[in-house]
Amino acid sequence: MRQWMRRQGGWWLAGLLLAGAGAAWLARAELRQIHEDFEVNGRIAHRLMSQQVVQYDAVLATLALLEPVAGELRPERRLTSVYPSVLEVERRGAGAAWSQPQLAAPEAASRRERRPAYLADEFARGRYRLVIGADPNSYALGIDLATAVPWRDWPMDPKTSPVRVTLEQAGAQFVVQPGRADPAQGWSFEFRKVLASDSQPFELVAVRQVSWRELPWLTMAAWSLAVAAVLAGIHALRRQRVARRRAEELLRLGQVARLNALGELAAGMAHELNQPLTAVLANTQAARRLLEDDPPELDTARAAMKQAAEQARRAADVVGRLRRVIERPERSAETRAVDLQETLRGALHLLAPELARRAVTPAIEAPEPAPVRVRADPVALEQIVHNLLMNALQALEPVPVAERRLRLRIASERGSGLLAVSDSGIGLSAEALPRVFEPFFSTRDGGLGLGLSLSETLASGMGGSLSAAAESPRGARFTLRLPLAGSDGANGAGLPA
Repeated sequence: MRQWMRRQGGWWLAGLLLAGAGAAWLARAELRQIHEDFEVNGRIAHRLMSQQVVQYDAVLATLALLEPVAGELRPERRLTSVYPSVLEVERRGAGAAWSQPQLAAPEAASRRERRPAYLADEFARGRYRLVIGADPNSYALGIDLATAVPWRDWPMDPKTSPVRVTLEQAGAQFVVQPGRADPAQGWSFEFRKVLASDSQPFELVAVRQVSWRELPWLTMAAWSLAVAAVLAGIHALRRQRVARRRAEELLRLGQVARLNALGELAAGMAHELNQPLTAVLANTQAARRLLEDDPPELDTARAAMKQAAEQARRAADVVGRLRRVIERPERSAETRAVDLQETLRGALHLLAPELARRAVTPAIEAPEPAPVRVRADPVALEQIVHNLLMNALQALEPVPVAERRLRLRIASERGSGLLAVSDSGIGLSAEALPRVFEPFFSTRDGGLGLGLSLSETLASGMGGSLSAAAESPRGARFTLRLPLAGSDGANGAGLPA
């Protein structure tokens, strides 16, 4: 069960890792795209606003170069109709004073720096003044930032865009675009760049808050479902392949068992056929003598022939059982070092459907970490372990599911490797225990009675033994002992018998 859970847990972990990695990649790609779009929009907004403020520098420079003509209307008054963002234009001639005394300081700065200078007295409201000091006239422009924004070319919709755009200068801030503030924000992108005008060094600041809701959840969910579908398909194919291999292995093991059972059948059949054939011979000889008497004893002869016929049918039954077994014996393989625990795991893998069908979870006790390696024929050992496990499962069938126990113990002791198979099944009676390894003896209806006999013969042929004992309060225990492999065979701490 733990191995099954580990295998299933591995599939779950692989699925979660793939789904998580894919979802993270999709989220990262979406965030990268949002950031790239944000950067592009920020650069476009910066370029557009820079063009606007540079245009005001050019307008003031042009006004400063104009020479007034006597009697001509002041040309600067037409600027407000040409540039909607220019709220007002004021000219100060030589010897005159500004209408607002605070314009004197930026004019002095303009003359000193030889470029326009600004007065940000109402910058938070989106208004400021740009002054140029020149001779014979100085000029001041009143500019409205909200009107100065070229909305027709603006890269974002100011009503729906989540990007907040502001112009900042000396701690003052004018909001160009409010954007969207999300309290459940997950990521924040920022773009900062000063406008391309020395006279108006306003910093354009764009901020984009990306919330968790903006991640591509549908795409990530589709990816996770696709991963789950692919893994489910792979898992199903793998299960089909494992089931096919299990069926092939069971078929091979069954064929080997039938081939090995032939020798056991021959030995048992010699015993089984000896008695009926002897009786047939005796009865036929007696019938012949009775028929030769004068007068012949017909009734007694008929009885003798009837008994001979019954014994002949008994012999025919024995031969019929033999015909159900494959008649090709296989040469026994040489023994070699075999991992007893690995063999047990292979047998449990083959019998996994049987274990699941009977709701039996085996409890395994084995020395760790050193394996118990025995000297055995791998195929014969597989057959013995398979027979013992199947017998245990069949003994558990009449028992209620809650009371079914299967305990498997592997140990090394006194130069031998030990495998004990204990069950809480119907057990062995005192009469059946001495005969459990006899050929054709079975406590199960329809049983051939050769499995345990063959297993005991195979174990003996490999220099080992197979014994049976009754468990308390109910059940049976079969113990297989085989020589440990190598001179240092006592590898692994032995468990108490």
